[in-house]
Amino acid sequence: MKLTEKLGLSALHRMDPEAAHGLSIKALKMGLTPTPGPVTSQRLRTQVAGLDLPNPVGLAAGFDKNAEVLAPLSQSGFGFIEVGAATPRPQPGNPKPRLFRLTEDQAAINRFGFNNEGMEAIGARLAKRPKDAVIGLNLGANKDSTDRPADFARVLAHCAAHLDFATVNVSSPNTEKLRDLQGKEALTALLAGVIETRNGLERKVPVFLKIAPDLTEAEIEDIAAVAHETGVDAVIATNTTLSRDGLASAHKGEAGGLSGAPLFEKSTRVLARLSALTDGRTPLIGVGGISTAEQAYAKICAGASAVQFYTAMVFGGLSLAGDIARGLDDLLKRDGFASVAEAVGSKREDWL
Repeated sequence: MKLTEKLGLSALHRMDPEAAHGLSIKALKMGLTPTPGPVTSQRLRTQVAGLDLPNPVGLAAGFDKNAEVLAPLSQSGFGFIEVGAATPRPQPGNPKPRLFRLTEDQAAINRFGFNNEGMEAIGARLAKRPKDAVIGLNLGANKDSTDRPADFARVLAHCAAHLDFATVNVSSPNTEKLRDLQGKEALTALLAGVIETRNGLERKVPVFLKIAPDLTEAEIEDIAAVAHETGVDAVIATNTTLSRDGLASAHKGEAGGLSGAPLFEKSTRVLARLSALTDGRTPLIGVGGISTAEQAYAKICAGASAVQFYTAMVFGGLSLAGDIARGLDDLLKRDGFASVAEAVGSKREDWL
C-alpha cells in the first residue's frame, strides 16, 4: 500500500463510516485514488457466463451504489465491476447510523436497506459508462413494493442496454422478508420472470443470482436445482451474514448484514457445496471475506470461476484490487495452472 493511501485510510477511519464512504466516492471523482489500469495476463484472462474478463477479481455491489464512479473504478485493477443495488423508485434506505466498522474483526455491519437514487438516475449514468470495462448491476426491489418480483424485471428492462450482466439480489438481510424469495417456489417464479424479461430485450445480458450464506443444506440443494431449471447464468455466493460468531468489536450486536474477514470460511463452504451440487453446470462467483490473493485463490480452488470483494478495501484501500490480481497470477503460476479455469474446483473437497 502506498504511503498516501495509508494516510488517507487513517484519516477516513477517524470519521463516521458512511461519511467516510461518501468521501471515498468524492476522491474517486477527483482522481485522487490509484488507477493503474486493468491488471491482466494470459493466466488471468478468463471467461464467465460468456463475459471476457481481463482478470477474475471483481468489485462487489454496494460500493458504488449509484454508478457514480464507473470510469475510475474501471481503471483500478478490477476485472469487472458490479454497481447498485438499484430499485425502480429512489428510496432513502434505513435510518442512520446504519454502517459500522468492526476494526478488531476486519469486518463491517450494514443495514442500509437498498438506499439508492433509483433506476432512472442510475440508468442515465450507466449510459455513459466506459465501453472497455465489464460492468453489471445489482437489481433490487423497493421496500414498499406490492410486487417485488416485478421490481427486479423492471430495473433490468430499464437498464439492460448498458449492462454486461445483472444480478438478482434476494439475499440482502436489510429489506424485510426479502430473503423469503430464496424459497424454491418463490425463487423459481422470480427468476423465470426476470429471464423472460431478459429474453425479450434487444440486449440479452447474463442474469446472475446472489444468495445468502445463512442457508441450510436443503436450501442450498434447492438453489442448485432452481439455478439449473431456470437457466440462470451464474450464482454469486454469498451475500452478508446474520451470524455474529466469534466477533470481538463493540459493534458486534448491531443489526444488519456482517461482511469481511469473519465471513470467509462460512461463505467458502456454501460455495464449495454449491459447486459439488452443480458440478460445473452453473458458473459460481465467490464472495465473502476476501482480503488477500491467497483467499481469492482458495475461493477459485473451492469452485469459483471469479471472485468479488468490497469490505477489505475499508482496511486495505483500493490498491488491493491490483495486488490481489497480481498475487493470484503468481499463485496460478506456482501451482502450474495455465489459466484460472484449470484451477476452478481443484481443492473443492477441502471445504466439504
